[in-house]
Amino acid sequence: MHLRTSDLPVSMDVAGARMQNIEWGAMVINYVELPAGADLSPMLEGLPGDKCQCPHWGYVLKGAVNLRYSDGSEEKTSAGEVFYWPSGHTGWVKEDTVFMDFSPAEEFKVLAEHLAKKTAQAQ
Repeated sequence: MHLRTSDLPVSMDVAGARMQNIEWGAMVINYVELPAGADLSPMLEGLPGDKCQCPHWGYVLKGAVNLRYSDGSEEKTSAGEVFYWPSGHTGWVKEDTVFMDFSPAEEFKVLAEHLAKKTAQAQ
């Protein structure tokens, strides 16, 4: 199985933030574009600890993602770096950023449903 990232179904497209993903087997492949200044924290409010509870493995293609974990620690993942982001995180970007992540489908489904509700409320 294979697809171009441009052919992945769009699951969110709001305020310049775009998320495209597909479930294959027990994983979700997610392609994300975030505009400079995007903060994911408001979209995660209402989840346990107001943090994403889904782990992600992936690669930053452009820009950088700043992360804050439930324990207060922070890190930055920049273009050209692979990553593992464990559950219990939020993030923001200072510049236009593009990344791909791979996540367990079961946990991602909870996140996707939450994001869909938040997106609907924002519109």
